[in-house]
Amino acid sequence: FKNCNIIYSQVTGFDSMASSEVSTCAKNIPKPPPLPRVTYRGLQASRSKPSSSSSRLVPRETVETWDKLFKQGTGADTYVEVDNKSHFLAHSYILAAASPVMPQLLHQSRDKKGNSHLKFLGVPQEAVYMFIRFLYSCSYEEEEMKKFVLPLLVLSHCYSVPSLKRVCVEVLGQGWINKENVIDVLQLARSCDAARISFLCTSMVIRDFKSVSSTEGWKVMTRGDRKLEQELLEAVVEADARRKKVEERRMYLELYEAVEALVHIYREGCGTIGPRDKALKGRESVCEFSACKGVEGGLRHFLGCKSRASCGHCKRMWQLIQLHSCLCDGFDSCEVPLCRNFKEQMKKISKREESKWRLLAEHVIAAGNRLGPFSFSRRSALI
Repeated sequence: FKNCNIIYSQVTGFDSMASSEVSTCAKNIPKPPPLPRVTYRGLQASRSKPSSSSSRLVPRETVETWDKLFKQGTGADTYVEVDNKSHFLAHSYILAAASPVMPQLLHQSRDKKGNSHLKFLGVPQEAVYMFIRFLYSCSYEEEEMKKFVLPLLVLSHCYSVPSLKRVCVEVLGQGWINKENVIDVLQLARSCDAARISFLCTSMVIRDFKSVSSTEGWKVMTRGDRKLEQELLEAVVEADARRKKVEERRMYLELYEAVEALVHIYREGCGTIGPRDKALKGRESVCEFSACKGVEGGLRHFLGCKSRASCGHCKRMWQLIQLHSCLCDGFDSCEVPLCRNFKEQMKKISKREESKWRLLAEHVIAAGNRLGPFSFSRRSALI
């Protein structure tokens, strides 16, 4: 320790300084710059796109070293056997570190010489080679990954390699799935607990059920997996009902906006139609009622048409005014033409017909209420 103190004093020169000088010198030393950091955004960006030659945030030289170790097989003690009695070499300690499933398999297959034997039967030889290589260096070729993504997904699940599983899921989600293989991929994704791929496949079946149900994969699935067939049929029916409900809501909302525009035109005036005692908005001004332009065009046609009884456009305008009369509570103050006439007519129609109009009016009001209390479209009263 004495020698160390002497060397330390010679290097720093502290033995020749007074304590006050040391203090003064220390105050003049600038602060060191902050250490380099990996920002969260940079880390996320590096994780979003897998590289075909190296793993993320790992120097390329390190990846190449591990890749070289795998390809050369120096000091290998494990024989990886595939179909056709072919095999290649690997290192048991690397396999055991990369997969929690490997240690027990390696121990059970170890022979008297201390060598282990892993068998991958029924899996393409190229896929097994890519799998073992990935355990070493997380390296892979993109084209080969697209070609053998399904067996690699199975291997990554069976041997619990989440990093490889993420790569397989990402490749499958980039347009790899089509209507011909969607059922096969769905069954495999369910077996391998790949929730995102299961969702993508189910969405494709729902979106294009007619085409998918005519494929060979669907026919094979119906014979071997009735439970999955029932689940998909129920999902298609549910999605169809949900789609119809959305379309109905959209239709009721359009009717609500059309009735609003009708009241706006005859109360305030807009474009070329409105009360005589009020100035109309110019053609170039933008009306705040989305349906105003269409309703105004329909009204102009309705007022000038000579065959209203047989005209489809006039019939729709006629029904719109009748719907307004069901919503309007102002018997004498309403400025919409024919509103009073329709109110009188509603008293003479059958109860069944009246209930249909009342039900339609309720749906239209509900669609308007869903717009929220702060929506501009709610500002114009329908009464």
